Amino acid sequence: MSLSWVSIVRLGLVQMALGAIVVLTTSTLNRLMVVEMALPAVLPGLLVALHYGIQITRPNWGFLSDTGGHRTRWIIGGMACLGLGAFGASIGVVLFATSFATGLVLSILSYALIGLGVGASGTSLLALLATATEPRRRAAAATITWLMMIFGIAVTAGTVGAFLDPYSPALLLRIVAVVTLGAVVLTVVSVWSIERRVKPCVPASEAPTFVEGLRDVWAEPAARNFTVFVFLSMTAYFMQELILEPYAGLIFGFTPGQSTQLSGAQNGGVFLGMLTVGIAATGLRVGSLRAWVIAGCLGSAASLVAISMAGAFAVAPALMPAVVALGVFNGMFAVAAIGSMMALAGEGREAREGTRMGLWGAAQAIAAGFGGLIGAAAVDVMRVALTDDSIAFGTVFLFEAGLFLAAALLAQKVIADRRSPASAPMVPGE
Repeated sequence: MSLSWVSIVRLGLVQMALGAIVVLTTSTLNRLMVVEMALPAVLPGLLVALHYGIQITRPNWGFLSDTGGHRTRWIIGGMACLGLGAFGASIGVVLFATSFATGLVLSILSYALIGLGVGASGTSLLALLATATEPRRRAAAATITWLMMIFGIAVTAGTVGAFLDPYSPALLLRIVAVVTLGAVVLTVVSVWSIERRVKPCVPASEAPTFVEGLRDVWAEPAARNFTVFVFLSMTAYFMQELILEPYAGLIFGFTPGQSTQLSGAQNGGVFLGMLTVGIAATGLRVGSLRAWVIAGCLGSAASLVAISMAGAFAVAPALMPAVVALGVFNGMFAVAAIGSMMALAGEGREAREGTRMGLWGAAQAIAAGFGGLIGAAAVDVMRVALTDDSIAFGTVFLFEAGLFLAAALLAQKVIADRRSPASAPMVPGE
């Protein structure tokens, strides 16, 4: 059997729970360390980078979920590990006030747990979706799960922010405990019994070793090329994350509130782009996933050029539309790439879906950390080398646009001979 729409939504709830916990560590705890604890901003940055770096273990988690038919076990166990890590990280923030060394040690251990939990739960969840979703539903499944994750992030950030004022360490721990425990319970309820209804994985007794499984996947040209595509495109995706708001402030004189609204508008564009692809590719059967990926990459490149030109010619009114357009095309590219990933995961040697998803997840995680870091570092270097800040930022945005163009070319190669399941004609009687 394949996943019903109800089962897809249930798995989307798991993705929502995952996003709800992760946003606590990347947003709330980050702010508390820098503002309330008066710690250097590089400290939470390195801790977040650690959790991304730990996710290089994703291929191993995917391989483990491929063997024995126990993806549910890894989804629930990973979520529990993630929740424990997030609660430990919140205790670490509190401990910084009395003992920096103790708080640092606990924070390092906790963020390592967060990385392991995201890797185990997220990879196994995507592998289950990839193996059990009908081809014609994959674009919609990708859209549903990612929109629910964004919803979980937004709701958690807003709710926690409202309840955390006025701040106190005890209140922080209570709120984090409620969020993490609730996420674990929601995961158990949502994923329970779904795996039993779909095709089982290869029994552990018949499975190869991890090294053999990973070697088999890396030997597949499509999987190998798609790994490069994921790394390249996600590096481009995250390069502007740390420099867009400073760009708006330094070049256009945006206040902190205005620059925050700019980021909010960009995220709204991402949501719209994802929704567009989900409706068009699955509901209306317009275009293939490959076409949407390429269109998203090309549109993102064009938007970055517009953002760069807005600064070069001091056209402030053009910035907001260009940023919204960047969000729309980013969302189109992201959800279509996820749908393509789910389709590619089921191709090639059988019982390697989780290993493939893990390999691509590791590439995405490394690119997320690397992209933001290289974008910020490049701007710092260019501002020293050049006297005009608008040219410095604009040069980096143009370089990012070039990466998106390269990603579009690579996407054409990787999915060139594959017709998207979402756009394939219906078989009579389906």
